[in-house]
Amino acid sequence: MANNPGAKKAIRKIERRTEVNKARRSRVRTYLRKFEEALAAGDAAVAKEAFITAQSELMRAVSKGVVHKNTGSRKVSRLNAQLKKLSAA
Repeated sequence: MANNPGAKKAIRKIERRTEVNKARRSRVRTYLRKFEEALAAGDAAVAKEAFITAQSELMRAVSKGVVHKNTGSRKVSRLNAQLKKLSAA
């Protein structure tokens, strides 16, 4: 348990930051799910729009430090590959 005031303040800050990060991560997952649903439906136009928003959200999470840069890039690359596969079919 934290004893000195600085450690107590750090705990308060971490709790607030955790809530913000949790919300951001949830938001990213929502847009990823929407993209997956568009892929499953097989609609290339809707999937393209969903990809753009999902990519934007992923990169925003990267810039905020919620997701590592390489992780974000890898996920975007895989989403793009899925979109290309749908468009080619």
